[in-house]
Amino acid sequence: MSSLLSIEDLSKSYPSPGGGRIDILSSLSLSIEKGEIVSIMGKSGSGKSTLLSIAALLMPPDSGRVLYNGRDSIGLSEREAARLRSCTMGFVFQSSTLLADFSALENVAIPLLIQGKNRKEAYARAGEILSLVGLHDRAAHRSQELSGGERQRVAIARALSGSPEIIFADEPTGSLDEKSADAIEHILLGTVKESGSSMLFVTHNSTFAAKADRMLILREGTLHEA
Repeated sequence: MSSLLSIEDLSKSYPSPGGGRIDILSSLSLSIEKGEIVSIMGKSGSGKSTLLSIAALLMPPDSGRVLYNGRDSIGLSEREAARLRSCTMGFVFQSSTLLADFSALENVAIPLLIQGKNRKEAYARAGEILSLVGLHDRAAHRSQELSGGERQRVAIARALSGSPEIIFADEPTGSLDEKSADAIEHILLGTVKESGSSMLFVTHNSTFAAKADRMLILREGTLHEA
């Protein structure tokens, strides 16, 4: 296997109320292979979401490199970074962040339309991926007509619709009850594996984290094998 994502000597700090800096990430390195699923655990405030945001080119580091397929992506223009995100990445957050005025099918099709797919092709693909997560019969329903678990399944379908190389998931089951969370974990891991995508996800749930190919702990700004 070859590395899809390589993070090298990454550091990030934030201003402190006293006027200094608080180190969040310190000389952190991480490599994710194509098709690999990696989980990260850590205490609240340890920097998990910050790491995810930097890896997804949503936030710049203070120093270090983020390479996709060997290409250093730090320093790309916002337009170039947005293009890379659109073509390479999918996102699943704790809240499903669906567009309320659109149906499940439309929510899943939107990333494909942004990529330049024609309407017929985009909607056909959206229908296929909704079937994959067990929601073909809910395709016409809007966000408010779906349960929390169903909304998160739509979010997973949307993340996978463009056949991304990597999925970033930030506490994807954190807002769900235990039964719904178990179902979403199964669907998310299963569909990502079936698609051949890689995934980097952060969670407080040790049982969920342990289902990844590799589980890491973020502590004192660096990653440690679990």
